[in-house]
Amino acid sequence: MKKTCDAIKSYGLLTTTVVAVLFFPALSFANALGDPAARGSGTASGEGLGAVEKEVKAGEITVGSASQVVVKFKNESSKDVQIGQVNLYPSSTVNAEVSLNECSSKDALPSGAECAVVVAVKGLKVGNWRVEMLLRHSGRARIVTASMTGTVESGDNETDTLLSDVEAIPNELDFGTMDTSRPLVKSVIFRNVTSQPVAIKKIGIEASAQSGYSISSDCGDLEVGQACIATVTWAPITKGQSDGVLIVQHDGPTKVASVNLKGSYDPEDVTKANIFPEAVPGVGLLVSSQEELDFGSITNEASMTLSLVNVGDSALQLRDISLASSDTGLNIAQTGCLNGGVLEPVEACPLTLTWSPVRAGELIEDIRIKHDGARGVLVIPVRGDAKSVVNRDTKAVVVSDTGTPAVSVKPADKRQALEGFIITSHSPKKAIINGPGGSRVISDGQNIVLGGVEWKVDIVENGIEFLSGNDRVRLLFDRSLSSSSRTTSTTSTTTSSTSAATTTATAGTSN
Repeated sequence: MKKTCDAIKSYGLLTTTVVAVLFFPALSFANALGDPAARGSGTASGEGLGAVEKEVKAGEITVGSASQVVVKFKNESSKDVQIGQVNLYPSSTVNAEVSLNECSSKDALPSGAECAVVVAVKGLKVGNWRVEMLLRHSGRARIVTASMTGTVESGDNETDTLLSDVEAIPNELDFGTMDTSRPLVKSVIFRNVTSQPVAIKKIGIEASAQSGYSISSDCGDLEVGQACIATVTWAPITKGQSDGVLIVQHDGPTKVASVNLKGSYDPEDVTKANIFPEAVPGVGLLVSSQEELDFGSITNEASMTLSLVNVGDSALQLRDISLASSDTGLNIAQTGCLNGGVLEPVEACPLTLTWSPVRAGELIEDIRIKHDGARGVLVIPVRGDAKSVVNRDTKAVVVSDTGTPAVSVKPADKRQALEGFIITSHSPKKAIINGPGGSRVISDGQNIVLGGVEWKVDIVENGIEFLSGNDRVRLLFDRSLSSSSRTTSTTSTTTSSTSAATTTATAGTSN
C-alpha cells in the first residue's frame, strides 16, 4: 500500500511537473506577441485608432452627381491619439475627395472618443465602386484603414452614362452680350478626375472665323487630381450670336472633353467723336481751356490765347502745332506751347493765335495739335468775321543797323506805342501822320512824344523811322493809295489818301 501511495505521489508529482512545463512556455509565447506595455503593467492598451465600420456601404450614386459618405473612427487605446494625413484610393468609376476632416486637428483625440471624415464621392461610370481610406495616427498601429462601397447608376434618360476623364470647370462659357469693341477673356480649368495619369494631347476651338474665339493654354500631362488652365478670348467680327465648342483631346478612356462657348455681339450705334477723348491709364491726355476760338467780328488785327493742359497720369509731348491752311492771316505765336515741348501731368502751356485778316468775310479754320497722348491729335476750330482787311504795308517793322528791314522781323517792346498811327502825307523833309490823337505834322530830325514815348524822327524814302534809345521802329507809307500825280522830280511832294491799316505788335531791340 505504501508502495502504491508512493507510486501515486510520484505520478502526481510527475504530472504536475509536466503541466508546469507545458503551461509556462505557452504563457511566454503569448507575452512575446502581445503589447510590451501589457507585459509590464498587466493591462492591454489596444491598437490605438480603429474604424467604427470597416466597410461603409454608401448605396447608389447617379452618374454625374456626388454623394457625401461619413466614415467614423474611435480611439480604442487608453492614451490620447494624434491623427495625421488622410489618403483616398478610389476606383475608376468614381472620383473621391475629402470634403470635411474632423479627425486631423491640432488637439489629440482622447481615449474612447470618436471623430468623422466626410468624403465626397462623384459618379463617373456606371458600375460598382470602391474607395479605400488610409489614415495615419500616433497610436501603436500607426495606420488604420476603412473602405466605402456602392454602385453608380445611369439615372434618368437625361443623364449622361459616361463623363470625361478630364473635368472642365465650368462646363460652359457664356460671354453674355457684348456692346463694346474690347475683347473679353474667360478661363477654363481642366482637372484629371481619374485614378490614373492623363496626357492632354490637343486643345482647340471649333467655330466660324467670324465668331472671334481664340485659346491659349499650356496643358500637358496631368497626374491624378492635377489641373491646368486655358484662357479663351472672344473678339467677334460680325454682329449677332457667336457659338463654338472647346474640344480637349487626351489619352484617357473617353479620349475627349468639351466645353460649349456662346455669346452675343450687339455693338452700340456709332456717334461723332468728342473733341476730348476719354482718359486712358498710363497715357497723357491733352485738353484745351476752350473748345473753340471765336474772334467774333473784327476790323483790326486781334489775338487770342488758350491753355493746353495735360490731365492724364503720364507725361505728354507736343509733336506738331499747325494750321489747316496758310492764307487766312492767322499766325501761331512762337512762345508758350511749342513743337517738341513736354507737358507733365497737370502741367499747362499758353497757345496764342494772332489774326490779321487778308480778306473781308467769314473765317473757318482749325488748329491741329499732334501729340503722343490719348488719341494722338487735338483739333480746335477757329472762327471769326473780318469787316475789313488789315494793310500790312503800313505796319511798324524793326530794322537793322544798316537801315534796311531785318531779314528776320522780330517784335519790338516800344512798337505798341505807335499803335493806330498811319502816314497820310509824305515828303523828304515833312510828313503828316494820323493816329488816336488826330493828325499832326512832323519834320525830319524832330524830337516828339507819341504814345507816351519820346522819339527822334527820321524821314526816309518809304516812310518814317522813330528812334528811342536802341529801338528803331518804322512806319511804312503806302504809295499805292496816293491821290496826286507823281513826277520824277526829287523835290516833289507826294500826298496820299488815308490808309485803313494800323500798327499792332511789340517793339524789339536793334543792335
